[in-house]
Amino acid sequence: MDGSKIRCPCKRCDNNKYFHTDTVKEHLVKKGFTRNYYDWRYHYDVGASSDVAASSQAKSMDFDTTSNPYQHMVHNAWGQSSAHEPWQYVPPTYMPEPPINESQQFYNMLEASKSDLWAGCDYSELSTNARLMTMKSEHRLSQRAVDELCQFMEERLPKPNRMPNGFYQCKKQMQALDMPVLKIHCCMKGCMIYWKEDEDRTECKVCGHARFKGNGCRPFKKMYYFPLGPRLRRLYASEVTAQSMRWHAEHAQTSGEMRHPADSAAWKTFDKTHPLFASESRNVRLALSTDGFQPFGQSGSQYSVWPVILTPYNLPPWMCMKNPYMFLTVIVPGPKNPKQNIDVFLQPLIAELNDLWTEGIPAYDISRKQNFQLRAALMWTISDFPAYSMLSGWSTSGHRACPYCMEDSQAFSLNHGRKTTWFDCHRRFLNRNHRFRRDKKNFRKNITEHSGPPPFLNGEQILDHLEQFEFKRVFDEGAEINSKLSKIFGWNKRSIFWDLPYWKTNVIRHNLDVMHIEKNVFDNIFNTIMNVEGKTKDNANARRDLEELGIRPELWPYDGKYHKANFTLDKENMNLLLKWLNILRFPNGYVSNLSRCIDKKKHNLYGMKSHDCHVFMQRLLPIGLRELLPHTVWEPLTELSNFFRDLTATVIREVDMKKYSESIVVTLCKLEMIFPPSFFDSMEHLPVHLAYEALIAGPVHFGWIYPFERYMRKLKLNVKKKAAVKASICNAYLTEEASHFCTHYFESHVRCRGRDVPRNDDGGGSTHPEDMLQIFTYDTRCVGKGRTRFLLEAEYKAAHTYILLNTQEAKEFE
Repeated sequence: MDGSKIRCPCKRCDNNKYFHTDTVKEHLVKKGFTRNYYDWRYHYDVGASSDVAASSQAKSMDFDTTSNPYQHMVHNAWGQSSAHEPWQYVPPTYMPEPPINESQQFYNMLEASKSDLWAGCDYSELSTNARLMTMKSEHRLSQRAVDELCQFMEERLPKPNRMPNGFYQCKKQMQALDMPVLKIHCCMKGCMIYWKEDEDRTECKVCGHARFKGNGCRPFKKMYYFPLGPRLRRLYASEVTAQSMRWHAEHAQTSGEMRHPADSAAWKTFDKTHPLFASESRNVRLALSTDGFQPFGQSGSQYSVWPVILTPYNLPPWMCMKNPYMFLTVIVPGPKNPKQNIDVFLQPLIAELNDLWTEGIPAYDISRKQNFQLRAALMWTISDFPAYSMLSGWSTSGHRACPYCMEDSQAFSLNHGRKTTWFDCHRRFLNRNHRFRRDKKNFRKNITEHSGPPPFLNGEQILDHLEQFEFKRVFDEGAEINSKLSKIFGWNKRSIFWDLPYWKTNVIRHNLDVMHIEKNVFDNIFNTIMNVEGKTKDNANARRDLEELGIRPELWPYDGKYHKANFTLDKENMNLLLKWLNILRFPNGYVSNLSRCIDKKKHNLYGMKSHDCHVFMQRLLPIGLRELLPHTVWEPLTELSNFFRDLTATVIREVDMKKYSESIVVTLCKLEMIFPPSFFDSMEHLPVHLAYEALIAGPVHFGWIYPFERYMRKLKLNVKKKAAVKASICNAYLTEEASHFCTHYFESHVRCRGRDVPRNDDGGGSTHPEDMLQIFTYDTRCVGKGRTRFLLEAEYKAAHTYILLNTQEAKEFE
């Protein structure tokens, strides 16, 4: 320096920058002195000893994390207390040792959090990179768009500046938040992965297919694996989530009620079986889900990607199974469905889960300022019925499709319909003295039911069964014997999940997905009632099967024709039902616009999502069919609707689940007395076991696939480069991970997904009279020009009734 400038001791510059004295005075007036700057060693000749100098330097390097949230973020990400001094002053006579690689990344991020974007700027380099990553994630910007945005800003900012030159530089800096990803080469046919002892192989040990293309080093196929440990450790590194991760052990529970899996019998049984694991409330309970999707849509080329997602159950209900806490762990490559070979790609995950169970990983709890050994356990899996077979190894097709009844199933094949039916398979679940057991007229002719429900096999019994008949894992030698044994016993393989030492002690290992079961039941009911061509279960073959079984002679065919059934609507009633659906109006966001799903010519509903079927099944079916169907048909359909509605409540009671376990059997028997045998496929049978699963595992919305389906829709939208599907998903996921972590430290005025306001909120903070009812005090944004009109008599009565039944003010006069 030429001596005309001095170090600036303000909070922002912190003695790291040189300015003229007038500029320094201005900075001090606006921003104040740097924290703990008592010894002015930079502004006069200090005659003190080196100890004083060292003390002064250490104090000046203390971080004011309250004024800079991004320094606080760096400390949290690396599991350090914000009050901890990251380094100490070393006198210049000694040569300091270079930090290890991880520490160097920490210092680089810390320096970026302190470095101004340009001289005198109020924003740091790290905060700028964090905002760029968040914008790319939330608006799904392409990498090229981010590169051009960085170039545009760099050209217009004062020189010199620390604006990143593109997305690559931003991503490279944010990688220090410990978000690793591994690329593992796979066999072209999915026989094996080149991992551990097979890492150096050049061809598949099963089929002999080459590992690389031509003479190069490009593999034919590769999978992506995102290590789970760093993701779990980061949950305790943030003050936003660290305390919430202990909610499962600290919340107050009401006796007999379940609002979270922690209140369930499966959770409590696991704690009793593994007391050492349960003694540390910060150990993590996980659920695994997988399903496939086509990134190119139905009209594009056939390509199936199977992401494997894990989510922790330690969090409270309002955080559990939300997007920021869903960890993409494995991307199983396409283009085909892996089927039973999915275990090949789960090997790294199972190995890490075993390590997390036996040894754990060191973690730092920022809320308690404690180091501890973090361990984790997998509670169960969540999937649709075909993926249930892939994960469990039990065949979910044919006569043994039910994973509870197993070999003791009473399902049989229809001679004319050529389908497997579960007709007359539910009387065995009734009480011993129930009259339906002795009914020879409405069920299979001249047959009474005296047997009881099939025995339930626990995990140890199933594992003994698999070991007794020597079932193999799909990647073991001799796995070809599985196909021969499966025809006899119903198992396709020995699932890789049995490698987990605690898996056999789990009460529930694989959840039946209520979402798909409810949707399939609704589709069968609606298509049969509306007599939809090609989809109805009541057809000529179904009538011939009735005649062969000797039941309901009034429906038998005659001269190639047959009478209309009492459970089928005529055209007039069909039009009436569709007209009612067309004029229905729902609360904002409650369901899609059903009027767009109506096909009046074919008397059908098309394009309905699973949630639309969920709403129709539970809310609309009893109302819409009450005046259109005979009471004997409408009553059991209403009972089935009420069963699904009460089953999917956010808070369930043990007494109610025991009651529904008995009532659903009677309801299904009533339906067997109405609909033909072809109506009862495996989806109509599985509701028998749903109440039991809810009784054991807790509320079903923690065990269905709704949130994972929505998350996979998000992954599908992240595919920007069609030629690199897996890489696109991987890069987008890493960006979202960094974005979610950084948004906790954004200033309150920064808009991000975590701070989105309701779309109808005008944000005006308008005032309301004190005597106004609470339901009229919400701030909303009007659409279009306002107009005034008087309510009709029916509207006035509806509003009056709603206020009396739903407002707190009206309850005071009860």
